[in-house]
Amino acid sequence: MLELPIARAALFVLVRPHYPENVGAVARAMKVMGFRRLVLVKPGRIAVPEHEMARKMAVKSTDVLDAAERKSSLEEALDGCAWAFATTSRRGVSGIVTPHHAAQQAVLAADRGQSIAFVLGNEKTGLSPEDRALCAEAIRIPIAADQPSLNLAHAAQILAYELFSVGLEHRSRESEQPAPERPAEP
Repeated sequence: MLELPIARAALFVLVRPHYPENVGAVARAMKVMGFRRLVLVKPGRIAVPEHEMARKMAVKSTDVLDAAERKSSLEEALDGCAWAFATTSRRGVSGIVTPHHAAQQAVLAADRGQSIAFVLGNEKTGLSPEDRALCAEAIRIPIAADQPSLNLAHAAQILAYELFSVGLEHRSRESEQPAPERPAEP
């Protein structure tokens, strides 16, 4: 499997997920784009990696579920992360960036060896203002339809795709850079 520096640096954090199907689908969305680091903060009673429906939806990504960490707070989940992006569908939130912009920032941070968290909230309520305040910036995925939000796993897939895509572009640019000239030997 192709592994980019961003894949080692990015952490997907689900805060209070409610449905096991979404936990499994997020694991699949992550793995197909090369990501493996999943953290669950206070998952609902059945929104756990070992639930039958989570495993069914994970399709060849149960290793991501098996390695998922559980934390009691978002603060604990973000420990060691240099940067965190909250996701939101709410209007009127300041500091909003697009998934592409966030991916560009994250890829550069990964090059510096920093960990970056992408924080997704509960399917029904999203992230609390307190949880959003723990993140440096907020991402909103633009949508055309009059819908309140995207499905949790769909949002994770879009973020994972942007991170992977920008990471690939960055790798291509880096490999096209000419090697520094060595000084002439005496």
